[in-house]
Amino acid sequence: MAMETNSGDCHAESLPTMEEDFQSKEPPRIHRLDESVVNRIAAGEVIQRPVSAVKELVENSLDAHSTSINVIVKDGGLKLIQVSDDGHGISYEDLPILCERHTTSKLSTFEDLQSIKSMGFRGEALASMTYVGHVTVTTITKGQLHGYRVSYRDGAMEHEPKACAAVKGTQIMVENLFYNMIARRKTLQNSADDYSKIVDLLSRFAIHHMHVGFSCRKHGAARADVHAVATSSRADAIRSVYGMSVARSLIKVETSDNDPSSSVFKMDGFISDSNYVAKKITMVLFINDRLVECTPLKRAIEIVYAATLPKASKPFIYMSVILPPEQVDVNVHPTKRELCRIKVSLLNQEVIIDKIQSVVESKLRNSNEVRTFQEQIVEPSPSRSMAMDKDSDFSPSSSGFKSQKIPVHKMVRTDSSDPAGRLHAYMQAKPGGTLEKNPSLAAVRSSVRQRRNPKEAADLTSIQELIDEIDSNFHSGLLDVVRHCTYIGMADDVFALLQHDTHLYLANVVNLSKELMYQQVLRRFSHFNAIQLSEPAPLSELIMLALKEDNLDTEFHENDDLIEKIAEMNTQLLKQKTEMLEEYFSIHIDMHGNLSRLPVVLDQYTPDMDRVPEFVLCLGNDELSVSALKRMSSHCSQTWKHVDWEDEKNCFQSISAAIGNFYAMHPPMLPNPSGGGLQFFKKREPLRNPEDEENKSDNIGEGAVRENEVDHELLSEAETAWAQREWSIQHVLFPSMRLFLKPTTSMATNGTFVRVASLEKLYKIFERC
Repeated sequence: MAMETNSGDCHAESLPTMEEDFQSKEPPRIHRLDESVVNRIAAGEVIQRPVSAVKELVENSLDAHSTSINVIVKDGGLKLIQVSDDGHGISYEDLPILCERHTTSKLSTFEDLQSIKSMGFRGEALASMTYVGHVTVTTITKGQLHGYRVSYRDGAMEHEPKACAAVKGTQIMVENLFYNMIARRKTLQNSADDYSKIVDLLSRFAIHHMHVGFSCRKHGAARADVHAVATSSRADAIRSVYGMSVARSLIKVETSDNDPSSSVFKMDGFISDSNYVAKKITMVLFINDRLVECTPLKRAIEIVYAATLPKASKPFIYMSVILPPEQVDVNVHPTKRELCRIKVSLLNQEVIIDKIQSVVESKLRNSNEVRTFQEQIVEPSPSRSMAMDKDSDFSPSSSGFKSQKIPVHKMVRTDSSDPAGRLHAYMQAKPGGTLEKNPSLAAVRSSVRQRRNPKEAADLTSIQELIDEIDSNFHSGLLDVVRHCTYIGMADDVFALLQHDTHLYLANVVNLSKELMYQQVLRRFSHFNAIQLSEPAPLSELIMLALKEDNLDTEFHENDDLIEKIAEMNTQLLKQKTEMLEEYFSIHIDMHGNLSRLPVVLDQYTPDMDRVPEFVLCLGNDELSVSALKRMSSHCSQTWKHVDWEDEKNCFQSISAAIGNFYAMHPPMLPNPSGGGLQFFKKREPLRNPEDEENKSDNIGEGAVRENEVDHELLSEAETAWAQREWSIQHVLFPSMRLFLKPTTSMATNGTFVRVASLEKLYKIFERC
């Protein structure tokens, strides 16, 4: 009891102390935020990402009655957004207040919102951009002899407008967007994703404002990703932007209602019919010429299509809805996306949506009476068609000649045009095998055939010279083998068996894949998609791992200080080259020195990630680090490779070669479980007593392996890796080789191709084939 009382007293004494501390704290004082802080907060709300800035600038150009709008973007819009138009321009007198908050030429009183038709009216967009980026405006109005250029920051001019040469209209450049918002900039690292959003935005504007020409391209690119010329036909506008697959499936829809008691509106647009198939819905909705989103309308249309389209297929919808201006509340959200709030009542909104849904359902039902199915015509193989032609030409009914047959020893019973793995349907898969884990063969073949290399040539002379060397130094005989060979299977870990005409070849898969990847890197230069790593990998740790795993001298292997020094030196070099690696090769290294993205060199193929450390070490090696490695590891002095960062052509060639070597289809790190490789996966347990030694000697030669003697988890990992590699060789590598690879002349003599047999010689021995 005494202990309990003391414990209670202890708590009783502590409570007043906590209360006193709490009561001693004064409430925080309310103070007025600095104007610069307020403006930056407001800017972050209006300009949420680069596409927001592009939308505001393009809408300003449309309000200026432009007939041509051109957009140029660099690094997804973070480094540069340039919007040029041929509108009426900005007068010299308005330039001083152009980028101040709440300055606009589009309304004067709040009541003007009831009838406003322009897209911008707040006067916040340009001002917001000056608080989070560097804005430069070049403009000229009709009748002026020259234009004016002026830069803005934090809503004010940095200098007086300067006279300059200009073309009719306005050009606004926004550079270093979110330069002063580090957290926002970190969340916008995927420049490809931001650029795709900008392209999607301009595509939507292009089909609605069909009388205006639009173009959008990356900075430095020769070809525009959006190129829509002014036209008088909405269907032509959709065709030029979204392609023939959408245009051939379009259905015209329109409806209207002039009953003031229920609803007053007019709608016209195009929807896809039941033959159109897409994985993602595309809904382009304009209300009173404003690009908006309306979730209830979108959901209502999706319900209609759900009963018509196959499962997982989505439609294309374009609609333009015109409402009385007084029924639309444009003052809803700074981004003006949530504009579709009908002010009169919720009932009217439901009435409008119901009528649009009914029209779509009716049109779709009528089009569904006739369904079109694309017929796939299987062309006869050359060997079969040849035989058929000869049989028809020399048939007994047409003449008395005997049919001419191909000699048995020259008859080819395989056809290179047949897809790889066509016999898999007749094979029984092993239970728990890896075949079901592989991607769809049809999907892979479709990707390999349809995914072509970029048509535009590389802008850099050095890259074009490297490509020209490939095009002028290929072996025509081997090119024919590659184009028309039939894959048979893997002969061992490195060589594959191929048949071409009447000959059987051994082909070195590692050499072929390395050359294919190298050529692909050059042809896709600066046009890569990217592989996002699940977790960024520190460069220094990767390089140290590569150095320690290599077969170095013992004294060097134990010198951790030297290894760390070389790793730090290589890491700093790669961090200095980050921008170049990102722009040209889609190799992204963040500011902390972590590798987070790698390029997609071949579609449907991911390289062996166990070789990333070796790849990073090769990229980071320069002459200085290689010299240090040679001095410390004399017996490995001939194996070190490095990148020549001084000469442009040699630099790009060595980086491309390093990527090619990394992506090449090397044998997996784990030994092949088949054959003698199984010994690697047996557990090595020390013998505990002499009896075990006797038992072990008794079992020698019996061939029995106890269940606990094999590391099944490691064995399963190896089996999966080797099966996946063979699958990729058959279904990805060789189909891609037929399309892209140009074998070098050295492959005819360096053992990449070895002819091992021919039907003519085999027939002389066996007298049959």
